Amino acid sequence: MGREFSRTQRVADYLRRDLALLIQQEVRDPRVGMVTVTDVEVSRDLAHAKVFVTIVGKETAEQAAEAIEALNHAAGFLRSLVAKGTQWRTTPKLRFYRDESVYRGASLSALIDRAVEEDRRHHHDDDATGDK
Repeated sequence: MGREFSRTQRVADYLRRDLALLIQQEVRDPRVGMVTVTDVEVSRDLAHAKVFVTIVGKETAEQAAEAIEALNHAAGFLRSLVAKGTQWRTTPKLRFYRDESVYRGASLSALIDRAVEEDRRHHHDDDATGDK
């Protein structure tokens, strides 16, 4: 059982690296733009792979939707390129998704920064009124 997990993890790592290069070098669709492959989740039977990406300059889901659609349209082409570069019996079917974690992390970081700044102002106001 542990061996199965390690194989899926190795396949996922290979796909993450290979797809990052293939998207950059082979996908000519202008809707795609600059893409970073952040993670790949491969099913236990190696039949399907969820590919999580971030698209530079497209912060909202609406802005990224067009690029994700273009990547999913090119999924068969990318799958065939991956298959040519490997000797796997089957190559996972690719499905692209926008990686929300990067944007959630940035949003949480901004909220924390805002709270810290507000706390500093609050303490500064208390110090100013306490000195009088």
